[in-house]
Amino acid sequence: MELNAKYDHREVEDRWYAYWLEHRCFHSEPDSREPYTIVIPPPNVTGILHMGHVLNNTLNDVLIRRARMNGLNACWVPGTDHASIATENKVVARLAERGIRKEDLTREEFLKYAWEWKEEHGGIILQQLRKLGASCDWDRTRFTMEPALSDAVIATFVYFYRKGLIYNGYRMVNWDPVAHTAISDDEVIHKDTKSHFYHLRYYISDGNGNPTDDFLVIATTRPETIMADAAICVNPADER
Repeated sequence: MELNAKYDHREVEDRWYAYWLEHRCFHSEPDSREPYTIVIPPPNVTGILHMGHVLNNTLNDVLIRRARMNGLNACWVPGTDHASIATENKVVARLAERGIRKEDLTREEFLKYAWEWKEEHGGIILQQLRKLGASCDWDRTRFTMEPALSDAVIATFVYFYRKGLIYNGYRMVNWDPVAHTAISDDEVIHKDTKSHFYHLRYYISDGNGNPTDDFLVIATTRPETIMADAAICVNPADER
């Protein structure tokens, strides 16, 4: 067989990957061998893969292939993540393009559109992983909004609630004024804005809770927090 002077991945990769899948080279069943399992950090179905996914999955693939070659019962479980709020924003935007308001839909109707998005973009992501040559056990593909996985999340939540580790409380949170929900720091895009720099007088108590004529000036960009202030920390070296 004559080899091309230049490597052409189109002639090699698709052919070998199809061979691997046909012979179920990546599938695993429990047996007497030592197990070695990686659950893929599931990519969000908000779009397509990016370079971070490529790096992460390459490292996972190296580890799982090495374990497989060393005789371990290696299983790389693939899947995708519903990404909740982020995916909802994508679905809402698509509905707006169609002239549909989320508020005009029932829960079931909105979920139908969410699953439509998942089938489209989740399918693209899984095909991209295959194109990368990921040696996942595709028979075990999961999606985090499947009933069984959702039930597991609820059971875990109840477990930690009963242990007293989950509770209601008032906290400063990142608030999405459109979706009307709290969001994590990872979902916040920070940007610098011009604002006022306030100087506030904090009057000093006489020790019995009564203000005196003496005060300390505090500079802040967040005057709305003063209603909760109970004390001031002063540097001992401050000449005031």
